Amino acid sequence: MRTVAHLSDLHFGREEPRVVEALLADLADLRPTVVAVSGDLTQRARPAQFRAARAFLDRIPAPRVVVPGNHDVPLYDVARRFLSPLGRYTRIVTPDLSPVYADDALYVAGVSTARSLTWKEGRISLAQIEDLRRRFCGEGAGRLHVLVAHHPFAAPADRPRLRLVGRSGRALRALAECHLEVLLTGHLHRLANGEVEHPVERLARSILAFHAGTATSVRLRDEPNSYNWLEVDGPRIVLAVRSFDGGAFRTVQRRVFERRDDGWHSADGRAIETPAPLPVTAAASEPSASP
Repeated sequence: MRTVAHLSDLHFGREEPRVVEALLADLADLRPTVVAVSGDLTQRARPAQFRAARAFLDRIPAPRVVVPGNHDVPLYDVARRFLSPLGRYTRIVTPDLSPVYADDALYVAGVSTARSLTWKEGRISLAQIEDLRRRFCGEGAGRLHVLVAHHPFAAPADRPRLRLVGRSGRALRALAECHLEVLLTGHLHRLANGEVEHPVERLARSILAFHAGTATSVRLRDEPNSYNWLEVDGPRIVLAVRSFDGGAFRTVQRRVFERRDDGWHSADGRAIETPAPLPVTAAASEPSASP
């Protein structure tokens, strides 16, 4: 069995220190096979925020696949935003914008959808699609293929008009033909987990799309800090949502998916009973200008 911890929207610069420490303790106890971080490591792409994010990542006792989000591109420093949008990210966090983790059961690839012009929504280029297609197709179908990105490629059921990654449909169609099975994204600051069925053209195979909540920041919507925990055992994936209860992270939702000849199916029918949402601090509930 392999395990994946899926974190997103750390937002160092507006992080909650006790949540950071609780998350690190939880990861140390659970010891995931790999940690996927789907963007927005910082609040405003400032050097001190990147250094804090890098220090956090260095304390995680597992391999990592990390990609930037739109908040990792400077917003108010216009010159840097257009001349070197990910310069600080690549200098302080990692120079690798196409990270990969691979073993005999998993192939996890990351892609940067952060852009200077489409700052909020994100975009994937034709070159990135071709690179991912080549890599996923080259790996064959023997491993579970996972893509990590910040911006959603598929809309949650309750937000059908959500702006998606530019060229998301083209990317999904290309990668579905190359054995892509799971998408891990963030950006929404809320949980939304389900199956992709592209509205324009049916994909060659179904793809599980898992959005992660806000891992460590006070920039919450209406739910506590959380992250996704995936257990991969052959054709079966267990998704557990681990939520901060004020002292530690604990599992509050659990779903089971099975891959059959015709694609993914929910093996449990629905998520388990979820406790009432925990209170959110006043600072955390303040509205923000963007996701």
